[in-house]
Amino acid sequence: MSITSDLAPRRLRDIFGTFASGLTVITGSTPDGPAGFTCQSFASLSLEPALVTFSPARTSTTWPALRRAGSFAVNILPAEHQHLAGQFARSGTDKFAGVSHASSPLGNPLLDDALGWIDCELHAEYDGGDHTIVVAAVRHLDARTDAEPLVFFKGRYAGLTRAERLLEAAG
Repeated sequence: MSITSDLAPRRLRDIFGTFASGLTVITGSTPDGPAGFTCQSFASLSLEPALVTFSPARTSTTWPALRRAGSFAVNILPAEHQHLAGQFARSGTDKFAGVSHASSPLGNPLLDDALGWIDCELHAEYDGGDHTIVVAAVRHLDARTDAEPLVFFKGRYAGLTRAERLLEAAG
């Protein structure tokens, strides 16, 4: 292992990309209709009280609208929704074009067939450099058990292979 102090953004992105993460789409209802964005930087934060965190880029044009709404849903993407990760990551388009969804208890868009969803209210925000650190209070949630997660690793989508499948293949 080599040691480097190269903190150039490209180097940081390459190294940080070795940490596999799931993908979410943060959605909310705004006066202009449903809004949302793809977010990789999501995590559970606290069980008591129930809090989650995510970090939209400061350049996001969607987050300010969701902030004003005060509530939003975290839609955890299953492997078969790779296309939605790309669709909600693009700026300047109708991100909900052709996307089936229902309303959460708080009135936020829940993407059909999401792996899981978490209905939240804004709790706090903090400076995070070129991102905003959002802390959200969990109000409602649910999940499916019949699908695999969409994973992002080294700048690409990846899948999971269950240990049972690996053992079967080796056997």
